[in-house]
Amino acid sequence: MTMANQTTVTEFIFLGLSSDPQMQKFLFMVFLLIYLTTLGGNGAIMWVTQADPHLGSPMYFLLSHLSFSDICFSSAIVPKMLETLLSERKTISVSSCIAQMFFLLLSGCSEVFILSAMAYDRYAAICDPLHYVTTMNKRVCCQLVAGAWLIGSLYALSNVIPLSALYLCGPNTIHHFICELPSLVALSCSETFTSNTVFLTSAMMIGLVSFSSTLCSYIHILGTILRIRSDEGRRKAFSTCSSHLIVVGLCYGAGLFRYFRPNSASSVLLDVLVSIQYSILTPMLNPIIYSLNNKEVKAALRRLLWAKNHPAPG
Repeated sequence: MTMANQTTVTEFIFLGLSSDPQMQKFLFMVFLLIYLTTLGGNGAIMWVTQADPHLGSPMYFLLSHLSFSDICFSSAIVPKMLETLLSERKTISVSSCIAQMFFLLLSGCSEVFILSAMAYDRYAAICDPLHYVTTMNKRVCCQLVAGAWLIGSLYALSNVIPLSALYLCGPNTIHHFICELPSLVALSCSETFTSNTVFLTSAMMIGLVSFSSTLCSYIHILGTILRIRSDEGRRKAFSTCSSHLIVVGLCYGAGLFRYFRPNSASSVLLDVLVSIQYSILTPMLNPIIYSLNNKEVKAALRRLLWAKNHPAPG
């Protein structure tokens, strides 16, 4: 099929990582280790929060879903990247590229709203502890998680549908290791105003709603903590939020820089490094951050590992 003597693109070639064969083997081992750590760490969080009755609070219910979204996010990227690192033809079909972008947008958007739900949970626990049990009951938690994935689905579809209608005529090289909407739109020969407008508008709305709700929760939390008279009470209250604050900082910091930085700060290498941080390293770091800063998670892991290695007689 041709249009104005230009051939329709059926596949893309990734150029985002090194072309040196030895470096590719090294990167393969590094990213394989990171991916296995991501699966193991987040899988452990999901396992321990489901298996240990001591971790039955809403905070750990939401944490298990955060770990699930991290696994989905990483799995949408790393397996294909590992394949291309060992393959001579570093290609991906257009349909697979669009599918990858759909799952990236779905899991990424769902994650930021799960983080917002976790911020609301901390607000309810610290600012209104007497009503916490009713405010964050199981039904509310399920609704928050379902809402996060529903919004993520709508966000992904609203961006992928206009993209799939674009005429891609080449070149077919992507200076990246993943399929992202700005990279694909740049390769289109048809009108891209609609896709760019939908992407920027939806991204700003998602970012504004999720970030403002998280910020609002922490403004109230900070005000409540400052009113606590004892230093020990303030320290204990803040410690329950520290892990979440670190994860929020990693998530929003890299994402905002990736999509809303000035053009003067743009470069292929910088794009790749920032994308590695928020799409590969952050899903690996999240369970480490939560397990290192949370005594209850570490204690639950020890209990479950002990029970597994020392089964009850009979």
